[in-house]
Amino acid sequence: MHEIMLELVDLRGNTIGTAEKLSAHREGGQLHRAFSVFLFDESGRMLLQQRASGKYHSPGVWSNTCCGHPLPGEPAFLAAVRRTIEELGCAPALLQAAGTVVYDLPDPLTDLVEKEYNHLFIGTADPDAVDPDPLEALDTRFVTPDQLLSLRQSHPFSAWFPVVFEAALPAVHALFPTSNWTTG
Repeated sequence: MHEIMLELVDLRGNTIGTAEKLSAHREGGQLHRAFSVFLFDESGRMLLQQRASGKYHSPGVWSNTCCGHPLPGEPAFLAAVRRTIEELGCAPALLQAAGTVVYDLPDPLTDLVEKEYNHLFIGTADPDAVDPDPLEALDTRFVTPDQLLSLRQSHPFSAWFPVVFEAALPAVHALFPTSNWTTG
C-alpha cells in the first residue's frame, strides 16, 4: 500500500511541507489543506453521503456531498471535482468556490483530529447521475432543510459537517436566494 501525502499549510494557506495522511490526523494533528463540496439539485435539495464503513476516519456517519484532501501541488478545485467523480460517480454540473475555513476538531469516534485549512465549494448535480462507489459511500440522499435537521437529530454526522456547512452558507444563499438553509 502506498502512502498518501497531504499538503501542510500555515494559517494563511501557504504550503509549508507535506505529511503522510494518517499521521497528519493523529496526536494533535497537523494543519493541512482539505476541501468540502456541497452539491444541490435544481430544487435546492442538498446531496449528502453516508461515509462507507471501511473509511479510516468517521466511518458510517453522514456528511456533506464530498470532502477530501488535494494531493501536494494539486489545486483544491481540481481535487474537489476529481474526488466527487471518484466517490459519487458524477461530476458536478456547476461548481464554484465558497470561501475557506480553518478548524481543529477532534473526532471522539476515531481519536483522530481534523486540523484543516478547508476550501469550500458549492454547486449543482443531477440526481439521476449520482452512482456512488460502495467503498466510499454507504448511501446518498438529497435532502431539504427540514429533512437535514431530522437526519442530524437521529443519526451521527462527521465532526466537520457543522463547521464547514456554516462557513458555506453565505455562498449557498447566494446560489439559492429563496432557500431557507440554516445550521439548525
